[in-house]
Amino acid sequence: MSIRHTFCLKTSLVCLVTLISMGAWANETRSLPVMPPTPSAERLSLEVVLEAARQHPDVIATARLVDAARADVLVANRAPALALSSAVSTVDAKNGQAFGATLSPAKLNKSLGIDGLWERGGKRALRTDKAQTMVQLAQAERQETLVVQQMAAQMAFYELQTAQLRLEVLNDLAQGARLLAKTADIRLKNGDVSAQEAARTQIEADRAHAEAQVALLEYQQSSLAIGTWTGLRRPMGGWSVQVQWPQDAAWVGLAAADIDKGPWLEARPDVVAARLRVTAANQAVALAQALRITDPSLGTSVENTPDGFGNTAKVMAFRIAIPLVNANRFDGEVARATAEAEASQSMLERTRQRAQIEMLNWLETGQSQAERLQIYEKDILPNALRVAEQTETAYRKGGLSLTELLDARRTLRAVQLDVLNARNAYAKAWTYWQRRMTSMTP
Repeated sequence: MSIRHTFCLKTSLVCLVTLISMGAWANETRSLPVMPPTPSAERLSLEVVLEAARQHPDVIATARLVDAARADVLVANRAPALALSSAVSTVDAKNGQAFGATLSPAKLNKSLGIDGLWERGGKRALRTDKAQTMVQLAQAERQETLVVQQMAAQMAFYELQTAQLRLEVLNDLAQGARLLAKTADIRLKNGDVSAQEAARTQIEADRAHAEAQVALLEYQQSSLAIGTWTGLRRPMGGWSVQVQWPQDAAWVGLAAADIDKGPWLEARPDVVAARLRVTAANQAVALAQALRITDPSLGTSVENTPDGFGNTAKVMAFRIAIPLVNANRFDGEVARATAEAEASQSMLERTRQRAQIEMLNWLETGQSQAERLQIYEKDILPNALRVAEQTETAYRKGGLSLTELLDARRTLRAVQLDVLNARNAYAKAWTYWQRRMTSMTP
């Protein structure tokens, strides 16, 4: 045998062994369950999530902005500082020459004075009022940030909880499919089922395993996404979510007309903030108009004037400085402030409209999902469980075909996942309504 033939034979044997090993590894891998969180996983409750959202850097930053706005009140409620002036001279205005040949202190003209700006038109009060309005605005924005942060964190918690339960459901179904495939292999060896039927059970087991893999990926992504709103880092063992579904429904008996008539809209923090922006903008207009009132500077000084013969005279002086400005000097400032006030009014109407649509959307979503969930839990899910159990029993006794068994299992899986999705959607709608209602103080 040539060296070339020997090499080809060895290569073929290696490839054959590799394929056999890969096939065994694939069968072993697909027979392994896709595990949900391990027993060492850290438990995660809704209370922990909400507290972490409260301590999120975005919320802390808005709290610091409130402190900054309070500091601006101190800046605004402050009179212009007085100016201390001093001057010396050696020139005699009458004779046009200096007294003496040296710069002797006794021969110098000396003066010491104080000047101050006299603000007119209530500028200081207008600045202070605007600064106080900005404090209220910062507080409303902080409240809105906290509401959005906790709302998103709670919804992310329910999303993670749904992903965990979905993974558990698909794991159970995949385990049942694997047991069915093993049973079919045994029955195939005994001649009870055909090779085609045994192959179908294996295909179904592989599909169930693949779906469980996708559910595991969704769970992992959800466990990472919750950190966006809470700042929590996923532990090495993963999260073990403490299942907490909402029970009550705050929107029972409410209708769309109640949103228009009720105080909820105007009490929302984002609407309050938009309304305060209008107030601050109007105060800025008044402050810009006050600039047209000139602010004179008033001053006084004491002068010590030598006469050249060793005598000095003390003179008291008073002065006033008035800016020489034309009537339209501050038209630009007034026009800009007026335009910003009109824009803030438009933003207020837009905020109200968006908030109203949002509230109506979640109200209708919550009511619809509540009815859907009730139908699933009371009728569809119990019937699907009963049919699946009866089908399993009948198949084991040979009364039903494999196709009927697989159809019953697929129906049960679809119903169980629909129930989880309905619970998740209902929980999110409930979260929105709860967070919005608790943040309002009509």
